Amino acid sequence: MGFFNKMFGNKLDYPDLDPAGPVAGHLEKISGQLQALFEKVHEPVEVVPGEDGGIVFIGKPPKKFGIAWIEGDRVINFKTLVDEHGVEPRQLQSLSDRLREIYEANESDDRYKATVGSREVVVHPSDSFRAQVNEAIESMSHH
Repeated sequence: MGFFNKMFGNKLDYPDLDPAGPVAGHLEKISGQLQALFEKVHEPVEVVPGEDGGIVFIGKPPKKFGIAWIEGDRVINFKTLVDEHGVEPRQLQSLSDRLREIYEANESDDRYKATVGSREVVVHPSDSFRAQVNEAIESMSHH
């Protein structure tokens, strides 16, 4: 059993997100943007929703992952930082390393599973985790 969990991910081991709770409401607000992202991304995702958007870890963090974040109707990623803010590759690597550290520091936090559209996602409802990631991203976009 452990072998298959390692091969296919163990996200199914998480409890269901309370559909009546505030985190589910935040997730619902960004479900359209998430579903648009799912059309482009087929790897597992972990969503850190908030009142004003959300952060999406794509792949298998903390080792191999991408990241996108939702602000309003936009889905933003590293390419956006390069195109709109002139962030250089070495700065992206630094940001990626910082995001890995933040993820690892918050790995023991509670996680849940939820369905967005037809896709099951892992939900990480930590306000402090989201704030740390937002701070790291904002520091890079204001360079």
